[in-house]
Order: sequence, then structure tokens, then C-alpha cells
Amino acid sequence: MERISDANLTGNELKRVRQKRRILSLLYKHIMLTGPEISKRIGVSLPTALSLIYELIDQNLVETRGSAESSGGRRPALYGLAGNSLVVVACEIERYKGKVVLYNSNNQKISPIHYFDTNINDDQLTKKILTHARQLIEENKIEEKRVFGIGVIMPGLIDERQGVNFSIRNKKLGNIQERLHQEFPKIIYVNNDARMQAFGEYIFGAARNHKNSIIVNWSWGIGLGIIMEGKLYNGSDGFAGELSHIQMVEDGNLCFCGKRGCLETVSSASVIVNEAMQGIKEKRVSQLTEKFKENPCSLTPEDVIIAAKSGDEFSIQLLHQVGLALGKGLALTIHLLNPEMIVLGGPVSTANQFVLNPIQQSLNKYCLEHIAANTKLVISDIWEHSGLLGVTAMLYQKIFSELMD
Repeated sequence: MERISDANLTGNELKRVRQKRRILSLLYKHIMLTGPEISKRIGVSLPTALSLIYELIDQNLVETRGSAESSGGRRPALYGLAGNSLVVVACEIERYKGKVVLYNSNNQKISPIHYFDTNINDDQLTKKILTHARQLIEENKIEEKRVFGIGVIMPGLIDERQGVNFSIRNKKLGNIQERLHQEFPKIIYVNNDARMQAFGEYIFGAARNHKNSIIVNWSWGIGLGIIMEGKLYNGSDGFAGELSHIQMVEDGNLCFCGKRGCLETVSSASVIVNEAMQGIKEKRVSQLTEKFKENPCSLTPEDVIIAAKSGDEFSIQLLHQVGLALGKGLALTIHLLNPEMIVLGGPVSTANQFVLNPIQQSLNKYCLEHIAANTKLVISDIWEHSGLLGVTAMLYQKIFSELMD
């Protein structure tokens, strides 16, 4: 199997290739379809559809999966994408670590997740990604010819068309797509983590079937992805959704981005940790003070959430504070976009009612009543994997648009 330019094909060959691409895309979306269903969806006769399907079976891209129920007569065969015949590498770079995993075309993880220390300004970033990707491919006995691409998500201002992260300080290292492709000549796709988390939630999670939704990744920053009219909204340059960097406090604390008073400086996991560490230093009455007085730097947002859930008033107060701040930022977003749903993900979202209640208080305070009343606020069940699933789905879309026989 190889990929060649459409320009090298005759008219009939090009038509047939595009029909096969459409079949692969349909099977990815619908999991299983019968020959008649495929025939109808791509607008060809049943014999033509079956001929295309048989060619894809010969290429080990499609397999038969039993028979569908019949309304009379012979039961039609069901077809689906063939197991591990197509594999991709999904990689997520967070503020302080990275993770890499393999997915097949049925959106199933077929490897453990490899974790490693890194950040977007790590000059060894692409080397680490490829090292762990190749280890997974080898350990799980996947033929490299079956691996069709790498999808990478990370924080920052990212141009998905070029695969460039403009937030990387060393501009020579900003073109992640090019750097990866030099060492791994497959399809490489790079995008912002919040946008791919939004795509993952829309395809697989809480935002499924909600065509106007916003998805928030509440972590060390405040990532925002936008689903508008059933499509991922990137903005004119691919930078839409930078909620984290709207100014909330005039001359406030210095933000990671270099500006002051951003939403991130009053409502992120960093705020929770910094405020908790300050409380420990001041010997506030709290479980956290007792537990972390000898080593406050080891404290995590999860520790604060655990303490809150066990009734620690100081921790509850901290979560209430950041919830109110995020709610104010979300109120601005609701007025601009009028979403039907807001999906919260990320480690801070696991605080549940300790953050949901103050968020709702802010929405009640800052939103027009009719707009806020029609916006549903939920917590994601898949947030730990939504970004990986989102970039996997996007990568397969690109693969099916380029596959050739």
C-alpha cells in the first residue's frame, strides 16, 4: 500500500480512489455498515460498492464482521475497518510532561501509555516523542508499515496547517511537524491541546450531538475548544479559544504568557497550588498545613481537592475562589458564543460540586438570565483521554484522505 498524488491518476482511477476513501471514512465514523448502506451513502450501485469493498479487504483495510438483521431474504454482510491494519501514534504534551500511546482505527488503545518529562520548550521534545513512539511500536510488535502517522497536541498558539507552535521560545524549534517528519516520514498532525480535547468530546464524549458547545480543559492553564455548528472552530489563523489569556485583573499577577492579570492567574491549578503553599507558610488551620509543612513544594492540585472532599475548609475556600473566577470568564464566553453546553475537563474539574457551585454563582451574576438558563454545564467523563482521542480521529480523517492502492 502506498500514497501517491491524485495528479498521477486517470479520471476513472481518481474517482474510484475517492470512493474508497469515502468508504474508509464512513466505516471509521459508523463502525460497521452493510454493502447496501455503503452503496447508498456514497451514491453508487451495490455491485460497484461491493467491488470497492472487496478491494479494500484485499488491502487488509476492511474486514467482514458477520451479518446484519434481514428484513426479508438473505442477511447482508457487515463490514468494518480491519483491526490493527492501520495504527497511529497519539501524543499529548502537557505543561510538565508528555504521554504517547498507539491507537488502531477502531479508536482502541493497543498499547500502554508511555509518560516522559518534557515541555514545549524542551529542545529534545521531538526526539523524546519519536523515541517513545518507536519503543511502543517495537514492544507491541506492530509493523512500522502499519503505522500511518503521528498526532501531537500541546499548549500554545499553533498553526495546524503548518504544524508550527508559535509559543515555543526558540523559533527554530517551532515547526514540530517538519522536525518530526524529517525523522518519521509519515503523516504528521499538530494542533492545540484544548481544540483536540474539544474535538474528542464532540466525537466521543459529553458534547456528542451538541453542535454548539465549548469545552474547557481546567489544568495549569485554562484551555478552551469551540464546537460551532457541528464543526471544530479554529479561527482565521488557528488561534481561537485563548480564554486563559483574557485580562481579568488590572495590573494583576504575571502570567505564563508574559502579560498580567490573565484568567489563568486567578483560576488555574497553578493558583490553587500557590495559594495553598502560601497558606501552609502562614500556618493556616488546614489538613494541608499538617501534611505538607515539611515539604510544601510537593503539594498538587489533587491534594487540595482530596482535602476539600474530606471537609477541609481552607481547601474548600480555595476551590470556591477559583470557581468564581472561572465562572466570570465563562460568562463572557457564553455572551459571545451562546453555547448549548459547557463541558469541563482537566484535573480541577474533578472537584465536582466544590467548583461547579461557584461557577454557577458567577454565571447567575454576570450572565443574562435567559442565555445562562439555556446553557448546560457538565463535567467530562473522558477528559483524561479526550485530547488523545480527538487527535486520533483527526489524524485518521487525514489518513483516509491520502490512502491509495
